[in-house]
Amino acid sequence: MQDASPISSVEQLYENHHGWLQGWLNRRLGQSADAEDLAHDTFIRVLRAPQQVRELRQPMAFLAAIANGLLINRWRRQEIERAYLEALAARPEGVESSPEARYLVIETLLQLDSLLIGLPARIRQVFFMSQLDGLTYPQIAAQLGLTVAQVQRAMGKAFSVCYASRFE
Repeated sequence: MQDASPISSVEQLYENHHGWLQGWLNRRLGQSADAEDLAHDTFIRVLRAPQQVRELRQPMAFLAAIANGLLINRWRRQEIERAYLEALAARPEGVESSPEARYLVIETLLQLDSLLIGLPARIRQVFFMSQLDGLTYPQIAAQLGLTVAQVQRAMGKAFSVCYASRFE
């Protein structure tokens, strides 16, 4: 049951709801170590913006929203890592990447993904097919049933988002 009295400090929020949050995450993840990590990360986020905690009337909803965002980010990261590792496995033998290079590529892919997340899925797909798979615009158009002009427009939108991010 949710407490109706306002929360006045991060410490009080932690004391009252850390156990609940960890259990909530554990039910979603099925792994207590990951649940502990995400509960910790949730409270790190709370500590970065303690003013949001003052007079908080729905602390469990507040914590669940933060933790859910972190959970989605974790799943997206795992999906990107999985796809990258599959691409590496498909490379010819003898072509190896260092752990540092793999880490940098994954971080770059995550940054690109977060930049492009606001775009429609088709535009993101076109962008990644061009930039990661190395396909030409006519090849992308043929695979997706688009015209080359549609592929060009999609790439223009994706590139404009990337370009604009350099000046934020």
